[in-house]
Amino acid sequence: MKADRRSFLSATVGGALASQTSGAAPTPAVRARFEKLDAVLKQPVLKKQLFSSPVIIESVELLHLDGGYLCRVRSKDGAEGISVAHSSMNTLFPIFLKNVQPFFLGKDARELDLILEKVYVFGFNFRLDGLALGLPLATIEFAILEMLGRMAKKPVGELIGEIHNREVGVYMATEWREKPVEESLKLIQGAVAEYDVHALKIKIGGLMFMTTDMYAVGPPGRTERMIPLIRKTFGDKMALYADSNGFYTVPEAIRVGRLLEEYKYVYFEEPVMFDYIEDIKEVADALTIPIANGEQDHSFHGFRWLLANDGLDIVQPDNYYFGGLIRSMKVARMAAAFGKTIVPHMSGGGLGFLYDIQFVSAVPNAGEHHEFKSFKTHVRFECKTSPLKVVDGKIKVPTGPGFGADLDPDWVKKHQPVRL
Repeated sequence: MKADRRSFLSATVGGALASQTSGAAPTPAVRARFEKLDAVLKQPVLKKQLFSSPVIIESVELLHLDGGYLCRVRSKDGAEGISVAHSSMNTLFPIFLKNVQPFFLGKDARELDLILEKVYVFGFNFRLDGLALGLPLATIEFAILEMLGRMAKKPVGELIGEIHNREVGVYMATEWREKPVEESLKLIQGAVAEYDVHALKIKIGGLMFMTTDMYAVGPPGRTERMIPLIRKTFGDKMALYADSNGFYTVPEAIRVGRLLEEYKYVYFEEPVMFDYIEDIKEVADALTIPIANGEQDHSFHGFRWLLANDGLDIVQPDNYYFGGLIRSMKVARMAAAFGKTIVPHMSGGGLGFLYDIQFVSAVPNAGEHHEFKSFKTHVRFECKTSPLKVVDGKIKVPTGPGFGADLDPDWVKKHQPVRL
């Protein structure tokens, strides 16, 4: 936690950082921080030494059944890996098939780090960027990592790092910011009661989506009532987090942030819009509560700038949106280089919770609690090495090969290839 951010700004580096927000060139001290981060980004993630010979990707298929999608990857030697796609694939499948899938064919899966880098320039894919490119890319990466994990007889965590967390602490992620306080509280209590969690995240601010009313901002005064009420309801032992999804201006974020500090919330997520990096830093400098950001980020640039300028405490790439575990691991390493924490955002549904905990198992600078939205899924699978239950606030990470989940083969066979 930042005990005194203002002392950072008063130092030599701090003065230079303050000038950077007005467009001034970085000083040597700041440039050195960027260079350190750039060196981290160049380090490979996938342990290609685990594979003595090329693993040539022969096919990449997108399969569909009842509104859900799978990706199946096969090598020329007959190895196979299957991943579960994000629900947004129902709108992004043309990009998967036209812009991403072709680049992987014939490539050596051991070069996955390089493939993920080069696919962004293939066919001007950088013009898509964001979730539109990251989500299809992650879906293929997950399938390749599943295939490689089964070939090496290792969990994915051991392919992209060392195992630091055999159990992952979770927080219950809740919504309902559009509802009155009393109704929201009952729904939150019900969600927490369903699982044995010791941490909770609430939504604050007004509506950002799921409404057709252009002027809707949520019930007046809701946030100011919810912040102390949630603390009173769940007590001092419950770790509390708050997320505004970028709703506030800088002055409002600082005002609300001080209320969160008063009631001992652990961090403040997305206080302002995710890509307003100077504003994020301004909020961070004014508060002592740690600032988290990054679930919407689609490039390394925002993370790099905020970390170099000490404007961020917790990085939160979404493993789907950001383009997969390898890219997220690079963000985790950048954060670790400056003593910062990673708490990846988790997309709900499918097997998002499984991909998330496998990733967290391999990062040494993981936060204490990670996003959890229930085990509810349409996917038919069996996990032999973990009960996949929340016990005393934690989930045991599967130790089987790949992601540790065996999909029901009869269920997989019912899926049909997606074609344009």
